[in-house]
Amino acid sequence: MNVIKRAKSPTPKFFKVLRNIGLALAAVGGTILTAPITLPAAVITVGGYVAVAGGVLSAVSQLTTKEEHPQKVEHDN
Repeated sequence: MNVIKRAKSPTPKFFKVLRNIGLALAAVGGTILTAPITLPAAVITVGGYVAVAGGVLSAVSQLTTKEEHPQKVEHDN
């Protein structure tokens, strides 16, 4: 399955929630980075990390798909 098909296929509910949390984190981080007031360097650094983490969380959650026919896994016993 290529990336385009993965992005268009159904996403499980749990990952939809994670995607929305990631989008919120990215928005908060972006807001901190573009704040019109002077903020301490530590706050700016944390804002950058939050924005990146939110973007990665959203991207990974969006590409997670619901498998219609799960493959059977054989265990060695």
